[in-house]
Amino acid sequence: MAGNEWINGYLEAILDSGAGSIEDQKPISVDLRERGHFNPTKYFVEEVVTGVDETDLHRTWIQVAATRNTRERSSRLENMCWRIWHLARKKKQLEWEDFQRLANRRWEWEQGRMDVTEDMSEDLSEGEKGDTVGEVIQCETPKKKFQRNSSNIEVWSDDNKGKRLYIVLISLHGLVRGENMELGRDSDTGGQVKYVVELARALAMMPGVYRVDLFTRQISSPDVDWSYGEPTEMLTLGSEDAEGNEIGESSGAYIVRIPFGPRDKYLSKELLWPYIQEFVDGALAHIFNMSKVLGEQIGRGQPVWPYVIHGHYADAGDSAALLSGALNVPMVLTGHSLGRNKLEQLLKQGRQSKEDINSTYKIMRRIEAEELSLDAAELVITSTKQEIVEQWGLYDGFDVKLEKILRARTRRRVNCHGRYMPRMVVIPPGMDFSSLVQEDMSEADAELTSLIGADGSSPRAVPPIWSEIMRFLANPHKPMILALSRPDPKKNITTLLKAFGECRPLRDLANLTLIMGNRDNIDEMSSGNANVLLTVLKLIDKYDLYGLVAYPKHHKQSDVPDIYRLAAKTKGVFINPALVEPFGLTLIEAAAHGLPMVATKNGGPVDIHQALNNGLLVDPHDQQAIADALLKLVAEKNLWHECRRNGWKNIHLFSWPEHCRTYLTRVAACRMRHPQWQTDTPMDDDMAVEESFGDSMDVQDMSLRLSVDGEKYSFNGSLEYDPAELEKVAAIKGDPVQDQVKRILSKIKKPTSDAHEDGGKKQPESVVSKYPVLRRRRRLFVIALDSYDSKGVADSKIFQAVREIFKAVRSDSQISRFSGFALSTAMPVHEAILFLKSGKIQVTEFDALICSSGSEVYYPGTYTEDVGKLCPDPDYTSHIDYRWGRDGLNKTIWRLMNSQEGRGNKSDKFSSSIEEDVKASNSHCISYLIKDPSKAKRVDDLRQKLRMRGLRCHPMYCRNSTRMQVVPLLASRSQALRYLFVRWGLKVANMYVFAGEAGDTDYEELISGIHRTVIMKGIVEKGSEEFVRTTGSYMKDDIVPRESPFITYVNSGATADQILKALKEVSKSSV
Repeated sequence: MAGNEWINGYLEAILDSGAGSIEDQKPISVDLRERGHFNPTKYFVEEVVTGVDETDLHRTWIQVAATRNTRERSSRLENMCWRIWHLARKKKQLEWEDFQRLANRRWEWEQGRMDVTEDMSEDLSEGEKGDTVGEVIQCETPKKKFQRNSSNIEVWSDDNKGKRLYIVLISLHGLVRGENMELGRDSDTGGQVKYVVELARALAMMPGVYRVDLFTRQISSPDVDWSYGEPTEMLTLGSEDAEGNEIGESSGAYIVRIPFGPRDKYLSKELLWPYIQEFVDGALAHIFNMSKVLGEQIGRGQPVWPYVIHGHYADAGDSAALLSGALNVPMVLTGHSLGRNKLEQLLKQGRQSKEDINSTYKIMRRIEAEELSLDAAELVITSTKQEIVEQWGLYDGFDVKLEKILRARTRRRVNCHGRYMPRMVVIPPGMDFSSLVQEDMSEADAELTSLIGADGSSPRAVPPIWSEIMRFLANPHKPMILALSRPDPKKNITTLLKAFGECRPLRDLANLTLIMGNRDNIDEMSSGNANVLLTVLKLIDKYDLYGLVAYPKHHKQSDVPDIYRLAAKTKGVFINPALVEPFGLTLIEAAAHGLPMVATKNGGPVDIHQALNNGLLVDPHDQQAIADALLKLVAEKNLWHECRRNGWKNIHLFSWPEHCRTYLTRVAACRMRHPQWQTDTPMDDDMAVEESFGDSMDVQDMSLRLSVDGEKYSFNGSLEYDPAELEKVAAIKGDPVQDQVKRILSKIKKPTSDAHEDGGKKQPESVVSKYPVLRRRRRLFVIALDSYDSKGVADSKIFQAVREIFKAVRSDSQISRFSGFALSTAMPVHEAILFLKSGKIQVTEFDALICSSGSEVYYPGTYTEDVGKLCPDPDYTSHIDYRWGRDGLNKTIWRLMNSQEGRGNKSDKFSSSIEEDVKASNSHCISYLIKDPSKAKRVDDLRQKLRMRGLRCHPMYCRNSTRMQVVPLLASRSQALRYLFVRWGLKVANMYVFAGEAGDTDYEELISGIHRTVIMKGIVEKGSEEFVRTTGSYMKDDIVPRESPFITYVNSGATADQILKALKEVSKSSV
């Protein structure tokens, strides 16, 4: 309670009210009206002193202190005491729950490590067995650490000028623009916005970087400036090529604003979560188009895919993971601030329950996004080592010990059994030092004297902020101790003021300047900030520091460099006494202006001090240590000059060019991957003719399709055009496409009589095409109805729905033109084909089959083997292979699911709750039969345990909860649709998904995004959603928006006309 002056006054008020006279009376009565039995002093001593966070009672105390009526004052004091007692009891309860939760997590981590050790014990070295956190993160200067870690890494240099890379950065929330940034307008528009804009600019100027796109949200709201609604904003032109020539019209850095969510509303980051899938689809469309543009400019006609996709913060990390999977390119993550760390801090305060915190901050959705980002990221960039150990170390997906073991095994090319950990690297944020001028001290002294005069007057014009500061000071020539931070209790300003006030030599030698944000009226500030400012004013009065302490009310962002300059000209010192400082950007700014530093030893300043060696570190709780460090630097001029020189000498380590050089070096060391199609699709003459013909027919508004009643029409066959119809068109004299039609007819062979056999039989040669007809489709209607009976067998109700969908699409020439169908299911391909045959639906009605929960993609009519069996797309198989460890997953899942909490004998058949379904499994899908649903773990619980063991995958329950299927991390039915876009150019916005009111556990992400979704009521009676999440996790509303223009509904038993009406209605929604 030493730092809370109002508590001391509160105690005095209790004693003054006469509470002390009842100290020895009877125990407290439950009846509050029996005031004689109430002992507020005892409650205060026993309950408050144990550590209640009392800041929320400060305003109440002010009202109590101002109360004149004795009776009313006593009543208020009693109420305050009861509030404190309840807070204390609640805090103890939360502390106990927190202790149990952490104990359970520690047990899970240890169990996970034991499992990993068991699986890899046959070739663990002695060094790996003895790994500790201390061995992983050693105290080295950034320079030495970089040299050690990058001994086999080629440092990025001017030799890379010829590379011409395309880099994508993502920062979704807040207001992002290149000029006149509204930093501080709200909690979402802060340092991160400035960081990503400056990073984009700096990367674009690096050798070898052609274009940088910074993706953010497009906002067309009257509440914000019109500039945030502009689709594109140029930040800077590109650098020069290896010959020094200007390159490409598309080179440089750009802000690209993608519309997602409500178009006319500016939303806080907590409200953006349901619209993440929309952003991913919009960003994917931009990247796809840009890859073609860049291919024409610098790729010799081949698409230029992003070199890396870099997500900033949890929402952008979630998006980057999905984009990375859709494009098969590396992902990098910067967390900025982390959800688990915030949750821990809020729980420790004891003011909100976990449920309340989740409701307010959507904290569980944020944490899951960060976990997914860790799953997918090749590289995680942090500002400090403290962030790695104390913040990322809280996550299921990162274990410092296991990361070092896996890294060592990878270097020695030893099997890791499918386990992966992201690589964490410390790369401090960069700064722009181009405008700084390092002044000689003799010139600086002379300038200061001439500016402010020997007697403190101001004979010459000075920066306005100097005058604002100097009006507080009796002798502005004295060295200035400068502190610059918000008036937040965590910034520890009051301890600094006490250290200054109680050290007479320091007061005689120096002034103290406190830049504590901007304020108009203290009463209008938040209680925490107001409390700090009031305490500062009281301490200034208590120690009689008038004329020694400056605390201006206002300053502009542009004034900050002038404030540093003034402190440096007086041979002052910059101090950051925060209890914990995540990074400490102000320390770098101060060093750049020639100011030595005194800083907290907790957090990022440790790394900065190791790099700059320009000051002293102190314990922020030790008031005497703070005073001694300040006095030492102010009094010993040689030490002051040495620290100043060291800061200037090493400050380049924190420049943007140095940051980008390290960044590109680290990214280059990642496993590079990008879309590489094993089966090329060249535009040869014949295919070009067909494409040209299709385009021409579209322009002429001519249809070569027969009506729904026509028997000859093959809507989804490999033959795009019916020969008889083509002959009719060819016979038309003067038709501009007549020659093209004749050329196509010469290429077409007449189909044999058995051309319409089932997909399970060998297709006639005339129907089989080398390339899927999807590449000529402009719309795709995806049927994803997860209707199964209690045994997991597909329901026959699907057949009638499929027929009505076919009829609806084919009945409208505008919709059916160049349209195709796809089936998306959890069934393996052989079951899907048998199911279609049982309903007398030919498999060739579908252009694509997405089977086994998105682990395989088939194209009926293409990729067939000699025996007629459909063959999966080999490009898709390699596309989703990232971090897939089938054998390790199978072994670990069996252990986790067939024994209590992952313990016990896996051979104990009596505890078995699952059984592998070998027939339904494939190389990238492990399928299990659920034998005992009561023992089945929820998806988020199972994923947590797998992450703790270094295993990355996408587990899901399907087929009415009778199956569990485990597919690669970034594979799913929704990701398969994005693959079809990237692979065949079929826009996601032109896809229509038919789903039920429920489905498999991937249902939520399947119906999200900018594709149109038609939900058919009454078809799916029961899905698998009961296994999605445990209690206390994020909710469905955090994934799927409650209202979306891209989702429509049709009633049970909908006819073709009703379905067509719904399709036309949802087609009107704009992207």
